[in-house]
Amino acid sequence: MKKGLILFASFALLLTVGIPAFSQAPSRSVETVMIDDFDGNNDAVTWTWNVQASRFVTENYPIINSFEAMPNSLKAVTNPEDTHKVIGVKTKFDRKGDNWIEIYPEKDGKPYEIPFRGNVKTLDFWVWGAHYLYFLDVLVRDADGRIHIIHAGNLAFDGWRNIIVDIPTHIRQHSRLRSGPEQMTFVAFRITTDPAEYVDDYVVYFDHFKYSTGALAYIFDGYELQKADFGDDEKAAKDGK
Repeated sequence: MKKGLILFASFALLLTVGIPAFSQAPSRSVETVMIDDFDGNNDAVTWTWNVQASRFVTENYPIINSFEAMPNSLKAVTNPEDTHKVIGVKTKFDRKGDNWIEIYPEKDGKPYEIPFRGNVKTLDFWVWGAHYLYFLDVLVRDADGRIHIIHAGNLAFDGWRNIIVDIPTHIRQHSRLRSGPEQMTFVAFRITTDPAEYVDDYVVYFDHFKYSTGALAYIFDGYELQKADFGDDEKAAKDGK
C-alpha cells in the first residue's frame, strides 16, 4: 500500500515538473508598446496624422500641426536634451450642436489603421484639455471588422492629463480563423462637442500614445506554421483569385 502511494506521488511530481516544458508561452506576460511619441524620431512610425470634422466646421478648419512641447510629468523619464514634440489640433464650428473632429493616422494620403500586437489590456496617452465640455472617444476595429467606440471621458480640464482606458473584454481582438484579420486596429481619436458648449475656438494636443498588451497571449507552439506557403499563393494570384 505504502509502495503504491510512493509511486503515485512520484508520478504526480513528474507531471508537475514536466508540464511547463510542453506548455504554451505564458499569456500573462505584459509589455508596453509605444504607438507614437510624436517626436518624429521613431523609424517604426510609418504614418502621419491628419484630422477631419463634421459638416458645420468653419472654413479652413480644422488645422493640425506639430509643436515642441511635452507634459512636465514626462520630463523626468526622458532625455531633456532631446527635442520633444506633440501634435495639436485647432478647430472652429459655425454653430453649436453635435459637432465632432477625428484625429487619425494616414499613409500614402489615405486613412491608415494601426495594428495592435497581442491581447491589448489598456490604451495610455496624454491629452491637453482647454476646459471645454467636449468628450473624447477612441475608435478601434475588431477582428470581425466592426468599429467600436471606447469612451475616454470628457476634456473639461486645463492642461495635460494622462488618460488610461481599458479595452472591453467583449471586443474580439483576434480572429479564430487563418483567413481572418490578424489583430485589432486603432482607427482614430474622436472628440465630440456638448450641444450647449461654445465652439468658436478650440485647441487640443496629444502626446505619448502607447498601450499595454499580453504580447504572448496568441503565440502558441507551432505559431510560425500558421502562414506557411503551400505554393498555391502565387498560382492564385496569376489566376486572379
